[in-house]
Amino acid sequence: MKAATLRNYMALHTWSGLLAGFGLFIAFFAGALTVFHEELEIWETPSARTAPMDSTAKAQQLIDAFLAAHPEGRKTFALGLPTEAEPALRISYGAHGHAREFRLSPQGALVEEQPASELAHLLYRLHYTAGLPEAWGGYVLGVVCVLYGLALVSGVVLYAPGFLKDLFALRVGKNLKRMWQDAHNAIGILSLPFHIMFAWSSAVLALGVLLMAPFQYLVFEGKLLNLVQDDIALSVPVKASGTPAAVLPAPELLAGLERAAPGTRFYHLRYHHIGDAAGQVEAYGAAPAGQLTRLTAIVASTSDGRIKRLVTPQNASPGNVFLRGLQTLHFGNFGGYALKWVYFVLGMAGAFLFYSGNLLWIESRRKRQGLQKRSARLMAGLTLGLCLGSVAGIGALLLVNKTIGGVQAEEYAYYGVFGVAVLWALVRPPARAAHELLWTCALLCAALPFTQWWRSGVDPFSAALAGQWIMLGAAGIATSFALGFARMARAVLRRGLQGDPASVWSLQAPPRAAAAQTAGAASALAR
Repeated sequence: MKAATLRNYMALHTWSGLLAGFGLFIAFFAGALTVFHEELEIWETPSARTAPMDSTAKAQQLIDAFLAAHPEGRKTFALGLPTEAEPALRISYGAHGHAREFRLSPQGALVEEQPASELAHLLYRLHYTAGLPEAWGGYVLGVVCVLYGLALVSGVVLYAPGFLKDLFALRVGKNLKRMWQDAHNAIGILSLPFHIMFAWSSAVLALGVLLMAPFQYLVFEGKLLNLVQDDIALSVPVKASGTPAAVLPAPELLAGLERAAPGTRFYHLRYHHIGDAAGQVEAYGAAPAGQLTRLTAIVASTSDGRIKRLVTPQNASPGNVFLRGLQTLHFGNFGGYALKWVYFVLGMAGAFLFYSGNLLWIESRRKRQGLQKRSARLMAGLTLGLCLGSVAGIGALLLVNKTIGGVQAEEYAYYGVFGVAVLWALVRPPARAAHELLWTCALLCAALPFTQWWRSGVDPFSAALAGQWIMLGAAGIATSFALGFARMARAVLRRGLQGDPASVWSLQAPPRAAAAQTAGAASALAR
């Protein structure tokens, strides 16, 4: 391949990676944690480990009490069925983000409860929006994933010829750029299939509707959405008929749903126009394990339980199987704990890939000149602030969950620590900021097992002996991260004191010759 073509691919790989890297670091780091989404839901709410599971026989009692107090809720509300993470029956009413939640007290009275935590949901939101507002953050991250795909393609073109020769080469020594390059290339190539799947699935899931827009109007004359309606939605919105109708009790409705889809464990029912002749309920559940996509969904009448639509892994349309299968592949929901740990490791490796890519760009600037330009210092500050700031923010979020609690406190903890870290990294010398932020991350992670122990009154090992392996797993991951960040902090300080004085990572005085040359050039420009 011509040298000019290689330079073009290198420029494409570099700039697409740099533009996408910040958002993808946050998405990958948070996404690696959300692989254990169900476990996080149990961990964030200690009562879920000890509270008895509600009986679904009380479901109709809860619905009746809710409708008596809030008749406007007849239009639409959601009934959450008991799960291991949330053992209580609950009704959610209102728009997402402003929903109100109701339960039955032990005496059978309707009570409104404020969510004690939304830690798992906030981490999931960080994964698909990188912390941007939900209204448009997902679309931005979808565009970022397109850039991510360009970085992958250009990287393969650049490094595939030396694939076997450099695959396991990790040359540790004084040449830090070569060491980072070896680690970056090895991780990128070994996890390439995962990254291809992730880039493709992310772009489709985030931008799918927008990508269909040209075909909707230019090819299918406005009929495309009607053709794919059954693949992207369970049912079309219904309108109330105005004719009252009886309501089938929830236990009888559930029994009918279980007969229609044997072996399915239902966890969510969404009612529309209950008490109206046109009323219907959408039921969602999980089919038995052993299939790529386990989602089972049923639309039924609220008055007599008549099944209007049944979607199971066996009878789903090709489009539905493709979409649900893509979601399953993206989140790793099909292989048990072995696959979850694989996805966790690959997710963390992906975060390292984007972090190391930025470090390589900064190192390449050092190679070309004596003192590094302001652009290299700015990139170092942004890399430290955005990447380590998100790690510190997540650590603070986890600690607040175990101390103060409350949804607002958790959000304030993440965004507050993240914002302070970004500002800190921009105003401090990069080497100082890196050392201080890495120690911050290490201390936050190290405090988590002890805070968890203090709040629960049970140490992680005793919890494991009692069958609560989630507590031991969380403590083990936090301790491993604390040790890793502490080691990185010491390495940054050592490099700052002993490394190249011309680097942005140096804590030494810059070389006199280079400083004089820079001062002379600045003086000439001023004249």
